Amino acid sequence: MKKTGLDAADIRILNAIQKHGQLSKTKLAEIVNLSPTPCWTRLKKLKAAGFIRGYRSEIALDRIIDFTQVIVTVSLAHHRKSDFDRFESHISGLSEVAECVATGGGMDYVLKVFSPSLADFQNLMESLLAAEFGIERYMTYIVTRDIKSEPPDLVKLISKTDM
Repeated sequence: MKKTGLDAADIRILNAIQKHGQLSKTKLAEIVNLSPTPCWTRLKKLKAAGFIRGYRSEIALDRIIDFTQVIVTVSLAHHRKSDFDRFESHISGLSEVAECVATGGGMDYVLKVFSPSLADFQNLMESLLAAEFGIERYMTYIVTRDIKSEPPDLVKLISKTDM
């Protein structure tokens, strides 16, 4: 299902900056096969329209510090909006939680947590339980290595819809 009025050139621009981050006007134009000025104008319009939330760098964290990465699934005992809001508000303020998604099905949330050690992670989980957010159960999965972590291929994802 098509959600926006973006054309193929806009999608190529978004795909390029998603893969490469901030690029010079010339390099971006080269990648998306447009001349520099129209390409830059389109990029500014995409930014102004809110299609670009920000730019990030992928840091080789394992080269800087030893850390523990844990995937946590959480199920709340009650499914009232106020319970979800309270839990989500608290999680949003925790720097250790790098990602949190709400899910349908057996679990309510999946979290990606980074902490200096397993003991620090355990302290975090104990504080969540002590705060009485109504966590019915949680499962933890210690990450042993990253196999793949990248954003979706925007061009391929959109090509499956009517453009």
